[in-house]
Amino acid sequence: MAGRKTTWASHGPDRAPLLPSRSPHRSPSSATTSPSASAFVYPTYLEMTTAVPLRSAYLGIDVGTGSARAGLFDEQGKLLGTASSPLQIWKDGDCIEQSSTDIWHAICAAVKSACSLANISGEEVIGIGFAATCSLVAVDADGAPVTVSWSGDARRNVIVWMDHRAVKQAEQINACNSPVLQYCGGALSPEQQPPKLLWVKENLQESWSMAFRWMDLSDWLSFRATGDDTRSLCTTVCKWTYLGHAHMEQSKEEDSRDMEACGWDDVFWDEIGLGDLFEGHHVKIGRSVAFPGHPLGSGLTPAAAKELGLIAGTPVGTSLIDAHAGGVGVIESMPPVESQANATQDSICHRMVLVCGTSTCHMAISQDKIFIPGVWGPYWSAMVPEYWLTEGGQSATGALLDHIVDNHVASPHIANRAASQGVSSYDLLNKTLEMMVEDSNAPFLSALTEDLHVLPDFHGNRSPIADPTSKGIICGLTLDASEKQLALLYLATVQGIAYGTRHIVEHCNSHGHKINTLLACGGLAKNPLYVQEHADIVGCPIILPRENESVLLGAAILGAVAAKKYTTLHNAMKTLNAAGQVIHPSKDPKVKKYHDAKYIVFRKLYEEQLSHRSIMATALK
Repeated sequence: MAGRKTTWASHGPDRAPLLPSRSPHRSPSSATTSPSASAFVYPTYLEMTTAVPLRSAYLGIDVGTGSARAGLFDEQGKLLGTASSPLQIWKDGDCIEQSSTDIWHAICAAVKSACSLANISGEEVIGIGFAATCSLVAVDADGAPVTVSWSGDARRNVIVWMDHRAVKQAEQINACNSPVLQYCGGALSPEQQPPKLLWVKENLQESWSMAFRWMDLSDWLSFRATGDDTRSLCTTVCKWTYLGHAHMEQSKEEDSRDMEACGWDDVFWDEIGLGDLFEGHHVKIGRSVAFPGHPLGSGLTPAAAKELGLIAGTPVGTSLIDAHAGGVGVIESMPPVESQANATQDSICHRMVLVCGTSTCHMAISQDKIFIPGVWGPYWSAMVPEYWLTEGGQSATGALLDHIVDNHVASPHIANRAASQGVSSYDLLNKTLEMMVEDSNAPFLSALTEDLHVLPDFHGNRSPIADPTSKGIICGLTLDASEKQLALLYLATVQGIAYGTRHIVEHCNSHGHKINTLLACGGLAKNPLYVQEHADIVGCPIILPRENESVLLGAAILGAVAAKKYTTLHNAMKTLNAAGQVIHPSKDPKVKKYHDAKYIVFRKLYEEQLSHRSIMATALK
């Protein structure tokens, strides 16, 4: 029985007999007439139990590019345990695919491991939330996978978020100049769903005919768990051109309910050649929507509960995209001093969250809608219900650093030395840079790269230029192939990424935002050099959360809201978010002057790329 512990001690008070030790049915002479007969009847004992109070835990599940992770949090937002399981991925040029079946199996393994590590039983998990990359899932009417791959492999039914096969389709859609595009920064990215859908229709007609549901990955996960295909305002608004503000006057978060999907612009879908998607009340792309954290269906289905090792009926909240879950998990992580000093209703609107992983998303919210060319949004209720979301981004950050380091000739030497010291390659590169400052005449660490400049657009520019064809540039290479030169290239790449963040922040502020504080989470936020360079270059303090796993916490908060522990998502955030370390910009004016100069070079690199592109286009006419 849940919550009760059986005690089987061979001696002592926990085995108190209920009957006298002598049997009332024993005759006085029986002991002597039968030597084998027992003189006593075994006494009957009660099963003594000790009540063990159940703990309450919120479960967050996050599916990233390379792994599925599960994390359990207590009612104060503290991490109890986490586990991960790797994911299979297929890459063929611009085509990057995964399997929803593989993803679900990885989730089940991660959840069971996390519960075991945290010593949490299924009965103690009282709410569940899913977050995932904004990848596109195709399934048929029975929920079976439908291939989205040239290979025809049915397992490969997920177009991964970073897949860029649909660049041409994005250009076609943007040429329509539909009014819905003003809520996407003026143009769709090939990473969003309409271009990917159009690509499938144009290239895989059989798959297009077979697919009954097209779903964002996090929505598919909640559907797989509950059988309820209600979509999140997060996924539909951010990646599908759904106009969430169509619900502004009809619903408040406190009155959480499924809402009929009235925000689809059928003219847009028809104009781009996908009008068949709104047949059957938009069943293929979403008939109903809800705020993030809204309880879905009747909670976990018995089948899903068995697979996850949990209890049927456990509440499951409407999902979030992984970056947006990071925003929910960190944006209220303000130190007490800052919280008291800035305790105004709109103080949350002066913050930007950097969710730093394979890519980086830049999340800021506002009470009024702010249109910013080249930056996604404004999206109503896509992260924090009833606020408008502005979403900038860089398509490759962690992935870019891995690319730069792993492909350098000195990388194996760095990796071997790091392994022998029990640290990561990045830890060793950071130490190398510190030693280089001591050995040189550089006034500060950042100045080591005065001759080395990086434009980090190796996977295009998502924001604020919104040019998916932009390319990366490295200016200042030599024949030096040493470990020290790799350290410099790594530092220059970190700086290039940080200059990209500065560009996004300045662009947002020039169009109406008033961002003065950054909050960072994700894997790159654990790298002190990465965080300090961002603080120095952007010129804002950076607050790190108490809990490293902010995306998992954001997903878990969805479960807390679904379980009705909080009336709104924002109230849950205020309770479960908590600040950790605060990183301040350097006070040395020379550091600011240096980065201001390098930022000018950074901006010129893209301008020069446009010039070079024009020269070559003219030559090929």
